[in-house]
Amino acid sequence: MPTNFLGVFAKSPIKPMEDHIKKVHEASKALIPFFSHVFKEEWTEAEEIRIQIRNLEREADDMKRNIRLQLPRGLFMPVERTDLLELVTQQDKIANKAKDIAGRVVGREMLIPPTIQQDFLAYVKRCVDATKQASKAINELDELLETGFKGREVTLVENMIVELDAIEQDTDDMQIKIRRQLREVEDTLNPVDVMFLYKIIEWVGDLADIAERVGSRLELMLAR
Repeated sequence: MPTNFLGVFAKSPIKPMEDHIKKVHEASKALIPFFSHVFKEEWTEAEEIRIQIRNLEREADDMKRNIRLQLPRGLFMPVERTDLLELVTQQDKIANKAKDIAGRVVGREMLIPPTIQQDFLAYVKRCVDATKQASKAINELDELLETGFKGREVTLVENMIVELDAIEQDTDDMQIKIRRQLREVEDTLNPVDVMFLYKIIEWVGDLADIAERVGSRLELMLAR
């Protein structure tokens, strides 16, 4: 394989895809300070971060659209065009979910019971760890291309995906714990608020689930 392989595909979407996953991770990461303000009922500050997340989601959406438009057709690459399209679609869902979470919480001014706040924030952080790990794995795409999806670089990325799976499993366990904690106090809360709280807990977990699906798409690309 020629050493200037990446130069041949100067307009390939690989670098933009790496930039895109960084952007969606940034959107998910903003949920950590967001919920810190929510716990304190600092709704003005929470709204400011919600707007930041919304803007990041819009930027990510524009990046996704540009990637789709610029993705080469009929040009030799060691990965399928459809795989890259599916990959960027999954990546984009992370920012969408972060936007939905922030919007729903601020829209209802949802109160998180003090008894679960500490574990809830740890849960949010672990889900964000999953999006960070997905970002790290995707940012190896250019090196994978250089090596033709062979050698030690493949092993490195495979190990990253294994770690991503482990993080996602952690979030599953944490979600179960938080649901149990909420169940213990739900009789003291407004039933409608409880319903929405369970949904927010689920949506936060979706961040890790989507990140894992990003890893799974990358793993399929490695296997082909």
